Amino acid sequence: MSANEVFLGFDPGRDKCGVAVVDRQGKIYEHRVVLAPESVTYLGLLLERYAIARLIMGNQTTSKSWQSKLQEVLPKEISIVLVDERNSSLEARDRYWQMYPPQGLKKLIPEGMRLPPVPIDDIVAILLIERYLASLI
Repeated sequence: MSANEVFLGFDPGRDKCGVAVVDRQGKIYEHRVVLAPESVTYLGLLLERYAIARLIMGNQTTSKSWQSKLQEVLPKEISIVLVDERNSSLEARDRYWQMYPPQGLKKLIPEGMRLPPVPIDDIVAILLIERYLASLI
């Protein structure tokens, strides 16, 4: 494994999917929430843009059907690694507020009651890559 490897994180869902590109040192190149029907096309664009070493995907909800679909379109040299995604949504909510600290009156809302104003599936995809990298240590 190379120190400059780049990973594609994928949080599959029925309606929307989280996608992230992160390197081994944790640098985030891109992250976005895409509609499920558009996700394969978007993943293709990322595969053209980056030298992806592996696709890291959550192992819950719709992962089995997505895994088959992705294996059909991914280059053979890119393997799919399934990662335990339990509690990732709660963890992603906390991470959202670290990445985008609340402003104005939102600061007054207790942390546990704050809800991100946007979908956070992309942050889940980042966390999945981090969990994968932590499992290598």
